[in-house]
Amino acid sequence: MSMTLFVTSIKNVVGRASILAHNSPKLGGAFFAGVTIVIWVGFIIIARASAQGVLTGLDIAALRILGASSVLLPTGFWINKSRALTLPARAMKGATSFWQLSPLGLKLTLQMGLAGGLLYAVFSYSGFFFAPAAHASVLLPGSLPLWTSLIAWMTLSQPIGWRRMIGLLLILAGDLLVGGPSLFDMLSHPGVWRGDALFVLASISWSFYTVLVRQHGVQAVHATTAITVFSFFTFIPFYILLCLLGWVPTHLLDAPLKTVAFQFFFQGVLSVVIAGITFNQMIRYFGPVRSTMITAIVPGFSAVGASLILGESMTPNIIIGLAMVTIGILFGVQRVFALK
Repeated sequence: MSMTLFVTSIKNVVGRASILAHNSPKLGGAFFAGVTIVIWVGFIIIARASAQGVLTGLDIAALRILGASSVLLPTGFWINKSRALTLPARAMKGATSFWQLSPLGLKLTLQMGLAGGLLYAVFSYSGFFFAPAAHASVLLPGSLPLWTSLIAWMTLSQPIGWRRMIGLLLILAGDLLVGGPSLFDMLSHPGVWRGDALFVLASISWSFYTVLVRQHGVQAVHATTAITVFSFFTFIPFYILLCLLGWVPTHLLDAPLKTVAFQFFFQGVLSVVIAGITFNQMIRYFGPVRSTMITAIVPGFSAVGASLILGESMTPNIIIGLAMVTIGILFGVQRVFALK
């Protein structure tokens, strides 16, 4: 399949789903939310399982970026080439960056790429090597509404109503209940608190990206392409250099080919390309705060999945904290689907 045909296929699927969302916001929004939720749940479980394998966190982050780049770098070039044929030269000036591979200007590509691409990947994958998936379930997708609400309030002056405020307080309490004990148990579990902190930083990074998408009204494919282009040209060269110098350990050459291929496809193509586009479509129809609150089902499903598949224990504080976060998200989002 040629790149033009492949990109056209993606745009057609997104376009048809967007028409569905426009004609029926409830049904269309549910479609984008469903795809995002399924991939996010799989991301948490698979990333934690991968942390118990041969690959390092930076190895998986590199495969995520390379997998997404294999699709989105040619996509960015194709998008800009098509725009150049229809727009005058003055309109194209400053509208692209990174050798016309990013469909966004340099400043916006840097901002979105740093928050939603580079930092999110490094923080999240590194966190799985210290803390269990149940912690990630609460502190990654579970705390997104908290950070997104605060950032949207500070940057977009978006008000926080009393209903959402109660939901956010429940989320904060649940986060503290899950992550707090690891801070007081550093002697017996010295690494868990580091993983919790990395998950929180990853959640904050993604929240910044979410708000930027809504603030600038960036199209889904353009946003996902921009953060991938930025990550490819910033992370990959330094990763290769540090590995060659022996400053950063890597097991990419030692890992089985099927393991590398699976991470390349799932973390890159599914988690970045597909889930990135569907999540951005959610932002277009529900806004940054409501989009992150719609993912209420992710913490519960991923925590239970990690317990059943990976054999992780569900301690009372995790169960209670998970319940508080889920209730908090549902409390703040119960009117999301009241769109006309």
